Amino acid sequence: MKKIALFASGNGSNVQRIATFFKTNPDVEIPLVLTNNPGAGVLQRAKNLGLNTLVFSKDDFYHSQKIIDILNREGIDLVVLAGFLWLIPATMIAAFPNKIINIHPALLPKYGGKGMYGHHVHEAVIANKEKKSGITIHYVNEKYDDGQIIFQSSFDLAAEETPQSLAEKIHLQEYEHFPKVIEKLLKN
Repeated sequence: MKKIALFASGNGSNVQRIATFFKTNPDVEIPLVLTNNPGAGVLQRAKNLGLNTLVFSKDDFYHSQKIIDILNREGIDLVVLAGFLWLIPATMIAAFPNKIINIHPALLPKYGGKGMYGHHVHEAVIANKEKKSGITIHYVNEKYDDGQIIFQSSFDLAAEETPQSLAEKIHLQEYEHFPKVIEKLLKN
């Protein structure tokens, strides 16, 4: 049995998609969904899916071993960041080497780094008149969006692309590919 912990800061649509994807897989369990945001939509989505949740503070995350201890106690094999906005502390990266992955709504290394999330990414891609965009799934290191790339998927941008239309296309790419990449990593 492989166990995944899902981290999210917002709506949780990727958490829902991942949980739904693995719901009928007897070899994968999601014992915990964690968030730093007590008002995050992911909490209701997780509740609707029957998943346990944990809301944690900045102090819990950056100035204690609390989260690492919880992940170890749960026997987590893979930590999945699905719209989680905080930088992962070095202590957690050391505790889970090459076992923390993130999804980014652009083709890294472009449009990554602090502040590059959600609509900020899409606005920058369009402002720079890029011909393509897509998603990147990567390992997490001590810098935002800097870890080794695991998978990318791209598509051509339409001439009339807006941040909203781009966001919709990105979400479809995330929903299609993120669970499959997770599944593949769990088999290794």
